[in-house]
Amino acid sequence: MALAGEYAAMCNQTLIMTKPGVTLKKTLSGAAVPSKRVCFSALKLKNYHKARPGVKAVTQIEVGSTTTTEGSRDLKGLEGTLELDLVSEGELREKGFMGLRKTKLVCTIGPACCSLEELERLALEGMNVARLNMCHNTREWHLDVIRKIKKLNDKGYCVAVMIDTEGSQINVVDHGAPSSVKAEDGSIWHFTAEKFDGSRPLTVQASREGFSEGVEIGDEVVIDGGMATFEVVEKIGNDLRCKCTDSGLLLPRAKLSFWRDGELVRGNYELPTLSAKDWSDIEFGVSEGVDFIAVSFVKDAEAIRHLKSHLSTKSAKLAKVLAKIECVESLQKLQEIVEASDGVMIARGDLGVEIPLEQIPSMQEKIIEVCRHLNKPAIVASQLLESMIQYPTPTRAEVADVSEAVRQYADAVMLSGESAVGSYGQKALSVLRTTSSRMESWGREESMQAHLNQSKLRLSLSDRIAEQICNCAAEMANNLGLDAIFVYTRHGEMASLLSGNRPNPPIFAFTSDRGARMALSLQWGVTPLLIDLSDDMEANTEKTISLIKTKGLIKEGDTVLVISDVIPSCATQTLLFQSIQVKTVA
Repeated sequence: MALAGEYAAMCNQTLIMTKPGVTLKKTLSGAAVPSKRVCFSALKLKNYHKARPGVKAVTQIEVGSTTTTEGSRDLKGLEGTLELDLVSEGELREKGFMGLRKTKLVCTIGPACCSLEELERLALEGMNVARLNMCHNTREWHLDVIRKIKKLNDKGYCVAVMIDTEGSQINVVDHGAPSSVKAEDGSIWHFTAEKFDGSRPLTVQASREGFSEGVEIGDEVVIDGGMATFEVVEKIGNDLRCKCTDSGLLLPRAKLSFWRDGELVRGNYELPTLSAKDWSDIEFGVSEGVDFIAVSFVKDAEAIRHLKSHLSTKSAKLAKVLAKIECVESLQKLQEIVEASDGVMIARGDLGVEIPLEQIPSMQEKIIEVCRHLNKPAIVASQLLESMIQYPTPTRAEVADVSEAVRQYADAVMLSGESAVGSYGQKALSVLRTTSSRMESWGREESMQAHLNQSKLRLSLSDRIAEQICNCAAEMANNLGLDAIFVYTRHGEMASLLSGNRPNPPIFAFTSDRGARMALSLQWGVTPLLIDLSDDMEANTEKTISLIKTKGLIKEGDTVLVISDVIPSCATQTLLFQSIQVKTVA
């Protein structure tokens, strides 16, 4: 009883002894495992609480064994298929449970990696999410990429699709060259919003009328946060004549910003968070069933709420909405934006234009911490391996940057130009994968997880109980040195709560909802699997263990923690039977 009592006390729940369970024929952490089934208060049961005043709910904690050999529970009728992606299956075979990478990898798709063969190489290298930047390429191009990714998923991969809105910003529309062009020191350039066909030498066409409003002679024009810099030497109506003071590359769709005396110059116009083009791109993404929509230049939570409300009327499958943190306003309202969104992307490139560079590291850590406490995934993006756009190996500083993001427990790290236009996209992804895996291993050795504060987010009793169950389950899995955590979830909520605790064992999330499976592709430490779930918890457990054992991915003696939020179809809104079990495979 000591083990059950310890964890029941930790969860601050009411213990009720019930019938004996199955004896687990091994000891964990040097202590004998009890052969009793223990219940503690969890969620409201319709009649049970009347018989026992003060007990408002029941959740089951069980320590037992499971076997799929002769003499076990009859598995007749439990046949089914288990969709585990090819990459996770291969990783599991090669490295075992603890070798599974927990940090997710996002790749921006561009001309350098848009063929089916290139996309499959990225998927094999570990790409979890494919990002499409709607600033670039045509609608037809994006449609072609999305359909190629769907083909890969039909082959057994699990790659989610994200579209990233352009946002209301001032960009370079044309700079007189088909791709990048170098601005030489001292050269004179003409910046204009005039629409014209073809291209003109030494001319930059801006994307927005009135782009020069508020700009004065002597101000600086900064391209993409410092790729090149110009000084305004003359204003000609709404156009600018500028001298290059820091030579560099002008890329297609590069961002323009204006500075005076070290501060950003803002025009008197108010740009909406979502432009007409953004709404058109979102409608396209919804029609193609994308999994994530990243919203650029979010200034407040209202834009996120408005979009989510709009999406709820458009499709049964709701794309997750991510807020990009890349402007001063988003930092000022960080808490409310994170609460309203389904996750965030820390766009350090544009953010570094708006705040001093030396503040970026501390701000990154703050944003990740806020996201973890609110149980929202955080993606660290921009310039992680920037040198690998041109070179086959990264700088040591870049590797340290990736390692720091992993150490801070970011859910995902992202490649931008490295994969989209770089010559070594696959190698860059390999660097992300190996660096992430090594840092995760080091973190377990250093017991970094023990220093994390557990989240306390929920308001309702039932939600707070679910949160506490997951907190206890993660600590239990760590303290007992279990091999894996199996979570059975309809919509992914329980798996997300477990992920927020950053447990050492990998989390396998079994769901019958394809949308939930793709959404979990961005959650730290979660390997989502698609399977038909029944209302019978024991049947679900035995079926999945049987199927995984058939694949040779789990062996006799492996011990897993099992947790579920599956509601029986016969249950009412006042009844939810959640369970935590520790099982050993026999």
